[in-house]
Amino acid sequence: MNDPARLEWIRHLTGWVPQKRALFLQALTHGSASADHYERLEFLGDRVLGLIIGAWLFELYPDEPEGKLSARLNQLVSREVCAEIAREIGLQEHMILGKQARDDGARDSANVLCDMLEALIGALYLDGGIEVAGRFVRCIWNSRATGCNNAPKHPKSVLQEWAASHKRRAPEYTLTERSGPAHAPHFTVLVSIRNVGEAQAAGSSKQEAETEAARKLLEQLNAL
Repeated sequence: MNDPARLEWIRHLTGWVPQKRALFLQALTHGSASADHYERLEFLGDRVLGLIIGAWLFELYPDEPEGKLSARLNQLVSREVCAEIAREIGLQEHMILGKQARDDGARDSANVLCDMLEALIGALYLDGGIEVAGRFVRCIWNSRATGCNNAPKHPKSVLQEWAASHKRRAPEYTLTERSGPAHAPHFTVLVSIRNVGEAQAAGSSKQEAETEAARKLLEQLNAL
């Protein structure tokens, strides 16, 4: 199995010359294009990514308690962040998609982008080991892992804290719409705080939509 352009992109991106080339092409292949697709590698890459980021944060922030380290980890390996990084490194241009997936917008799906990036990390781990995979992850996650002195808080947590501090009922999240094919779903969520306000947002997962809705409502509250 050979694909010179994609393999050269992988070599340039990771600094590693692929030995088991089929693994890397599999990581970029959607199930609509072949039975040998990314999902098993994504399963592995997800765990490898968590280990690498977790160990890195343990080194970077030696004085932080477990709770703050967990908050950092959850933010850094979130679907939203993984999809952002996948776009930044140009992964969209190298996806191997079937016609149906292309027509359904899989190239822009945060779910697919995140999963393929994790699959690529899984392939790199299998081909080069944890040190090679670790160098790659630290390179493309560097600004996010080292650029913030305070552990980030999730928008839903911040909104919950705002409601409690203002003696309001907890925010309520309502799924108002679900559409799209199974591999590229689209969720719309409404978040509201009674007698205060509401906001609506969409995402490629229910969690992503809830997060964005919480962020929008926080923006409204901060503008008051």
